[in-house]
Amino acid sequence: MIFQRLLGGIYGTCRTAYYQRRYRYFKKLYKIKSNFIFQGTDIRLYGKGSINAGNDSYIGSLSAIQLEEGCKVVIGDHCMISHNVRIYTSTNLADQDFRTGNENLKKKGDVIIGDGVWIGANVFINPGINIGNNSVIGANSVVTKDIPENSICGGVPAKVIRFKKESD
Repeated sequence: MIFQRLLGGIYGTCRTAYYQRRYRYFKKLYKIKSNFIFQGTDIRLYGKGSINAGNDSYIGSLSAIQLEEGCKVVIGDHCMISHNVRIYTSTNLADQDFRTGNENLKKKGDVIIGDGVWIGANVFINPGINIGNNSVIGANSVVTKDIPENSICGGVPAKVIRFKKESD
């Protein structure tokens, strides 16, 4: 029992150190602000594009951001991106013959996430999407069109459920 606890402690320490190093590498490679938080494990950023991550924002475990060369992802200030979120700046177009092996028709576009946005768990965001300030994207949604400011959206595909009430 003591040996298992000891091994578990060593494993936990090594795993934490690995992710801290990995996320420092991402911050340096993509020039991400020091106060952007990688909240959890197994977060991936990949590609030759760029990312501009805002102040006091975070992204959760198991999330991935794909950065196509020439494209960017902008994450505003005070954003909360939950776990297992996928953000893509390119994807294959469906209207092509995949049997040829020439998947060269792609949809590409920047993804812009405004300030104060909350993105729920398991959300997929397509290329070329703008999410307005102070919006909420419900869990398990697929964002295929721009989302207006101050809206609460959800579904597959994501649609406006309602707009937020103005505070007094």
